[in-house]
Amino acid sequence: MTDLLILAIGIVVIVTGAEVFFDGLLGVSARLRTAPFVVTALISGFELENLAAGIAANAKGLPGAAAGTFLGGTTFLALGITGLAAVIRPLEANLPWKPLAAAASSPLALLVLSLDGSLSRIDGCILVAWFIVVMLIVARTGRGIVGDEEGDNDGAKSHPVLRLLGGLVALSIGGEVLGEGIRATVSSFGVSQTLLGNTVIAASVEAEEIARVAVPAKRGRSDVALGNIIGTVAHFIAFNAGVIALVRPLELDDASLHLHLPVAVASVPLVCGLLIVRNRLSRGEGIALLAAYATYVAIAIVNAVR
Repeated sequence: MTDLLILAIGIVVIVTGAEVFFDGLLGVSARLRTAPFVVTALISGFELENLAAGIAANAKGLPGAAAGTFLGGTTFLALGITGLAAVIRPLEANLPWKPLAAAASSPLALLVLSLDGSLSRIDGCILVAWFIVVMLIVARTGRGIVGDEEGDNDGAKSHPVLRLLGGLVALSIGGEVLGEGIRATVSSFGVSQTLLGNTVIAASVEAEEIARVAVPAKRGRSDVALGNIIGTVAHFIAFNAGVIALVRPLELDDASLHLHLPVAVASVPLVCGLLIVRNRLSRGEGIALLAAYATYVAIAIVNAVR
């Protein structure tokens, strides 16, 4: 009952924080005269809790769990959260292809650098540099994106910076509370560190991202929802991976190399490709993405218990 109560509190804090964050984001975008898509893509991915979890796991000799924070996190975002957002409300992309293509290319550097089974400090520098290139392209090619302002109100734009920061604080606290609740419920199952990192830790650390994407999707702001996904995926698969390797070189085990890495790398261009070709994600496609994520988790569990 205690664990369930913690889960419930975490969910309430996350949903409240996401609403405040979303309103603050629109206000900051209006003040800066910048497209909300760009602002969201640039700031949404700085998930300090995810990065801290990866660095700590690697420092404690748990490279599989450390890699899971950015590999499993990427898959969770690209398949799980995007699918859920589309199920809540179909995502009308209306985005130019260039920022989507840039986001689709974000995993390429990690794929190439991981071929030797490890990430050195030099690899970390390259990954961070690649992240900067990708985000510059996203910012330059996405600055003309204007979302549907219907449903926005002037009141939501009062004190936008305070709303933005307050929402981020609430999301971080809520994510931590929810993450602790999830970890407490699975701690007795004795799963492998790589499986734990790519599934439970990745999902629990990023629990607030569900609300951060679902809230604007529900309110008809697909540009903001997709900006969250694109920005966070690029941070995870390039920036976070690079910083973790810079702090301490990262060894990738067989499960990371042959399952979690390929799925993470493939999931990003899959979603971006659908958006480029279709300009939207329907509920049916959202269900398909959720099914793909569930299949991945099932395969990961089977692989871990062999």
